[in-house]
Amino acid sequence: MQIPDRPIDEEFRTMALDGLSILDTGPDPEFDRIVALGKQLFQVPMCLVSLIDRDRQWFKAKIGLEANETPRDLSFCGHAILTSDVLVVLDATRDVRFHDNPVVTGPPHVRFYAGAPITLPNGYAIGTVCIIAPEARLEFSEAESQQLVHLADLVVNILSVRALRQELDLERTRRLQLIQAIGVADQPIALLDPDGRILEMNEAFIAMGEDYVS
Repeated sequence: MQIPDRPIDEEFRTMALDGLSILDTGPDPEFDRIVALGKQLFQVPMCLVSLIDRDRQWFKAKIGLEANETPRDLSFCGHAILTSDVLVVLDATRDVRFHDNPVVTGPPHVRFYAGAPITLPNGYAIGTVCIIAPEARLEFSEAESQQLVHLADLVVNILSVRALRQELDLERTRRLQLIQAIGVADQPIALLDPDGRILEMNEAFIAMGEDYVS
């Protein structure tokens, strides 16, 4: 069995994964829909959104598999994040990297595997969308690989939108804290964006506007 190497950017990669605050979170309908689509699209019993942590792979979404995580050293996905391409293993029992892997020789008896890296906009690969079957395949076409890449892109899109929302919420919280800090002043105060639009204002500023209108 070949243990997957660590990426040269491993420290920053895991920091990027930590920054998403997604590890060990509960089920999520958006990710569950992706694995359900993958199962149906590729006609496989197992589809996973797998995130590669420091010493484990943890499944944010899964279908057809009971385990919530497995050791990273046993993971196919640990190999998949080392390349920008889809990792395809048509028959794991004939692949020197995996033929004696416990997940091949024992449950879930992996024979076919394909995994598309989940690569964040900053370039760090944090995991994969992968499909697994206990039967070997003769081929996995380029078109099928691209479909799997599209599923991984959906994961990236979800994560990017959520990160943006968190950033906006944090920025608004900071603005409100600043307003609260200066809100005790009698003078009207407002925060403006670079184009002069009002972002936040204190009560004195609101009152000034009301006085002006009346």
